[in-house]
Amino acid sequence: MKLKHFQVLMLSVLLALPLQAQVHIDSVEVAHILYGVPPQTSTNYTEEPNDSDEEGEDAVLPFQTNNSLSWQENITTRLNTILHTDIASTMQIGLMVWDLTDDKQLYAYNERIHMRPASTMKCVTAIAALYRLGSNYNYRTNIYYTGSINDSTHVLNGDIYCVGGMDPLVSNADITAIAQAIKALNITKIDGNIYADLSFKDRDELGNGWCWDDKNPKLFPLLLGSTDNFVSTLYRRLREIGVEPSGVMGERVLPSTGATFITACTHSIGEVMNTMMKKSNNLYAESMFYQLAAVSGGKWNTAKQARKEVNALIRKLDLSPANYNIADGSGLSLYNYVSAELEVQLLRFAYGQPDIYNTLLPTLPIAGIDGTLRKRMRGTPAQGNVHAKTGTVFGVSSLAGYLTASNGHRLCFSIIVNGGMRQGPMRNLQNKVCVALSQ
Repeated sequence: MKLKHFQVLMLSVLLALPLQAQVHIDSVEVAHILYGVPPQTSTNYTEEPNDSDEEGEDAVLPFQTNNSLSWQENITTRLNTILHTDIASTMQIGLMVWDLTDDKQLYAYNERIHMRPASTMKCVTAIAALYRLGSNYNYRTNIYYTGSINDSTHVLNGDIYCVGGMDPLVSNADITAIAQAIKALNITKIDGNIYADLSFKDRDELGNGWCWDDKNPKLFPLLLGSTDNFVSTLYRRLREIGVEPSGVMGERVLPSTGATFITACTHSIGEVMNTMMKKSNNLYAESMFYQLAAVSGGKWNTAKQARKEVNALIRKLDLSPANYNIADGSGLSLYNYVSAELEVQLLRFAYGQPDIYNTLLPTLPIAGIDGTLRKRMRGTPAQGNVHAKTGTVFGVSSLAGYLTASNGHRLCFSIIVNGGMRQGPMRNLQNKVCVALSQ
């Protein structure tokens, strides 16, 4: 079959799929199928591998300023021009801009339309987590032993328990530190087993509404990086430093009594949030979602509990949770439906809470500088000015965050675009909005 005929056939097949099947076939894969463009071999940008400005994005030219109009009138004119173009008419667009300095709405367009947000959902998760958990919250992986240590033989007659807290930042260096802490108890042999306590969360390895055949992160409660190799790595590391485990590796919940604390591996919510937002890491977002679920202090925490916490914050904003559907913490789910208004009101709320805002802002990608915005809006007034979270899945592109306008006013905004067949035009529109607001 000739290449051209194959490309046409594949496009027909793709467009015939239901939206549920299309959702995570991103534009890199489409370009590979249709045009022979090779996909990137690797990337740290978990959910948004295709953040390059080479994906059909055009240079954004400066906007004309009409000196006979007020600053707000100029903004309105520019945004109206952007939103009333032929390409914009082919997509569903929700946009809201809030003047934080004057605390008033600056612009709105389809701001209450329910749309799939992709990874700007991470803004919802981050703000809810900072509100409910606080900026000083730490992820914890706790290590205990049961039984007793024979001081003369240096044998632990008991078991080691590794109690997971779904911390995605646990590293090999942390495993080494844990092994050293066990050895420091004057133990050279463990006459027992090493258990993983997985009771932090439910057994669901995938989020609600995720495509089962995508390369999604597995939601393990006891993590070593993005894997569930914590216990096996600790077992091996203990042997390497001269502590001999004689038993097996297994899974068991820590007994309610009779356990002795050894050490804990901790990482701050800010550390987790930085990778979650800058690199759009889905596992980190889901781990934060489950921290929300765990605020009650119980075991086997569920996504349903996390949704209740997010919905409580939505009510605090005088909005109705019934108008939205919060499915997961990362934005991967097909079932997430929010609005530009909701995202803006959350950003506005965060701005009014210095503890939340000062933790959130440094984690947001900066236009033309870093994260998933590092190649966008370069050479424009938006470069270095826009701090915003991106969102990308097939047919969806979004951007939500903060910037400073030319008159010094601080603004927050949300742009959600659904229905675009390529990321380039959707991102072009977002870039133009940001330049229009920055200029």
